[in-house]
Amino acid sequence: MANFRTHLGVAAAGGAVLAHGGWQAGLWGAVESLPLLALVTLGGILPDIDADRSRAIRLIFHLLAVPAVVVSALLLQARLPIGTLLMVCGAIYLAVRYLAGALFARFTVHRGLWHSLLAAALCGLSTTALSHRLFGQPDHLAWAQGAALALGFVIHLLLDELYSVDLTGARLKRSFGTAFKPFDWREPGNSLAMLMVAVSLAPWLPPWAPLRELLRQGASLWR
Repeated sequence: MANFRTHLGVAAAGGAVLAHGGWQAGLWGAVESLPLLALVTLGGILPDIDADRSRAIRLIFHLLAVPAVVVSALLLQARLPIGTLLMVCGAIYLAVRYLAGALFARFTVHRGLWHSLLAAALCGLSTTALSHRLFGQPDHLAWAQGAALALGFVIHLLLDELYSVDLTGARLKRSFGTAFKPFDWREPGNSLAMLMVAVSLAPWLPPWAPLRELLRQGASLWR
């Protein structure tokens, strides 16, 4: 299995290629390329959120806690006095950073369902829905941001599989096949539940036509 630094570095490099290539091709602007770089990088460490004591789970839940506080402050600032608002925002930060992280670690298994293409799709669709509905991004950019996170996620899975191949000994390690998989074969019920969550996001997604056009334009860049 690749370590944290490898996942972070390779995903950041992939994000730089995607962001710069799309900018040069006119798919998005220079400023819009920066969040795409960040999302690919985040996706590159996201699968290790299921490792109970990994650096990834601490970093990711810290990153999730910050926007949760910001969104809560924006929604509640007109309803609460400043002192109460600060206390509520502090409680939300602690709840997301520590309580949610502990619960996630309790109910997930490393290299389980979270290391799958189904999880990558769910994270990408969730990012697209949030970008479109919460942040009001245009359809094509919302899809680009969701695809960027999913790309980083897939990069992580591929790296883990590559590290499962012992080239010097010409053998496959026991971990081979546990990362890059469609879903978790051992937990079909959990996989079905995740699929249903992904499908339930459909009403909050932008139209699919911009995604198809984005993929078509992206494929043409490699020809």
